[in-house]
Amino acid sequence: MMRPSTPSERPGHLIAEMEASPLSESKSPSMAKKPKVIERRYLLTFVLITSLFALWGFANDITNPMVSAFQTVMEISATKASFVQFAFYGGYFTMAIPAALFIRRFSYKSGILLGLSLYAAGAFLFIPSAIYQEFTYFCISLYVLTFGLAFLETTANPYILSLGTKETSTRRLNLSQSFNPVGSLMGMFVASHFVLSHLDCDTAAVREVGFSNLPLTERMAIRTHDLAVIRDPYVTLGCVVVLMFFVILLFVKQQDQPKADTQRVKIPVSLTLRRLWVNKEYRLGVVAQLFYIATQIMCWTFIIQYADRLGINKSTAQNYNIVAMMLFLSSRFICTYLMKYISGRKLLLIFACGGAITISGAIFLQSMAGLYCLIATSAFMSLMFPTIYGIALERVDREDASLGAAFLVMAIVGGSLMPPLQGMIIDQGTVAGLPAVNASFVLSLICFVVIGSYAWRCLRNQRR
Repeated sequence: MMRPSTPSERPGHLIAEMEASPLSESKSPSMAKKPKVIERRYLLTFVLITSLFALWGFANDITNPMVSAFQTVMEISATKASFVQFAFYGGYFTMAIPAALFIRRFSYKSGILLGLSLYAAGAFLFIPSAIYQEFTYFCISLYVLTFGLAFLETTANPYILSLGTKETSTRRLNLSQSFNPVGSLMGMFVASHFVLSHLDCDTAAVREVGFSNLPLTERMAIRTHDLAVIRDPYVTLGCVVVLMFFVILLFVKQQDQPKADTQRVKIPVSLTLRRLWVNKEYRLGVVAQLFYIATQIMCWTFIIQYADRLGINKSTAQNYNIVAMMLFLSSRFICTYLMKYISGRKLLLIFACGGAITISGAIFLQSMAGLYCLIATSAFMSLMFPTIYGIALERVDREDASLGAAFLVMAIVGGSLMPPLQGMIIDQGTVAGLPAVNASFVLSLICFVVIGSYAWRCLRNQRR
C-alpha cells in the first residue's frame, strides 16, 4: 500500500501549480499582495520627479506675496498689481498644449529638461527687470518662467501616475503632490523673511507717512533697493534649477518612462481630442480644476490685503500665509492616508463643503475671526488638485494621458483670470455694506460650489 506523498516529496512544479491555482487563492485571499504605491524599481525616479513638485511650489508661493509688494513699490492699484498672477498663470495656459505635443514627439525626460531650462531663463530675467525698474518686464520674466513650469507640470503629473498600477495612481499622485506645499512653505518663508521684511517701502516710518507722499528722490532710492530685494531670490532659484537640470539629466533612467512614451506610439491628435471630449468625467474635471486653482490663488494672494485691513503689516501678514500652508501640507498627508479607507470622490465632496463654510466666515466676519477662517480654508483645499487630476484622468487611456494632462494644466489659467477680478472688487472700498476685501471672497465661495458639484456628480456616477 502506497502512502501519500508529503509536500516535500511532491515535484516542485506541482507545488507551484497548486500555489498559483484559483482554488489556492480563494482559500487564502489575505495572502494576495496589494499593489505597492511605489515599486522599488521606480523609487529613484519617483524621488527625483517628486522633487520637481517642491520646485514649482516654491515659485508659486514666493510669487503670490509679490502682488502686494509690487503694489506698494511700483505705486500701482491692486487691479494692476494682480497682473503678476495674470502673467504667472497665463504662462501655463500658453505653454501647456505645446508641452504636451513636445512630450508626445519626444519623451517625458526631454520635456522635464526643457521645462527646467525655461524655468531658469525666466528667473534670470529678473536681473534686467530690476535694472530697468519696469513692472511690465517683471511680468514678462514671470511669463517665461511659467513656460517652464507648464512643461514640468504637464510632464511630472502623468509621469508619476504611470510609475506603477492604475489602482494606486491617485494615491501616488497625492503623495507626490504632498511635497508641493513643502516647496510652497519654503517660498513663503523666503518671501516673509528675505523679501517683505526687508522692503524699505513697508517700514513703520514709511507706512505712517505713506510711500506715495515721500519726495521723488527718496522714493526712487527706496524703489531701487526694494526691487533688488525682490530680484535676488529669483536669481538664486535660477541657480538651483540649473543644478536640478543636471541631476535629472544624469540620474533619471530612460527605461523608467511609460511604455507608451518609450515606444512612441503614434495616436492622431484629433482622435485623442475626440476621446477626451466624450469623457464627461474628464471634461468636467478640467472645469473643476480651473475653479480650484482660482480659489487657491485668491486665498493665498489676497490674505495680505485681508490682514492689512486689520492693521497688520505685510511681513507679519505673510506669517499667517505660512500657517495656512502648514495646515495645507499636514492636511494633504492626512488625506493621502484617509484615501485607503474613503474614496477620493467622497473626500473631495466633504472638503468642498468645508471650504465653502470657512470662506463664508471670511466674507461675513470682519475681525480676526474672519482671518482665521480664511487661514482654515487651506486645510480643505489640500487634497483638491491631485484628487481632481486623478479622477479626471482615471478613465483616460495612457496614449492620451500627455494631452489630457495638458488641458488640466491649462486649467491653471483660473489663477490668472480670477485675481484681477478680485483686485477690481477690492479697489471699490466697500461692497454691499461689507469691506471690499471681505466681499471679494464671494468669488472663492462660487469656486467651492463648482468643485462640490463636480465631486457629487462623480460620486453618484461611481455608485451607479
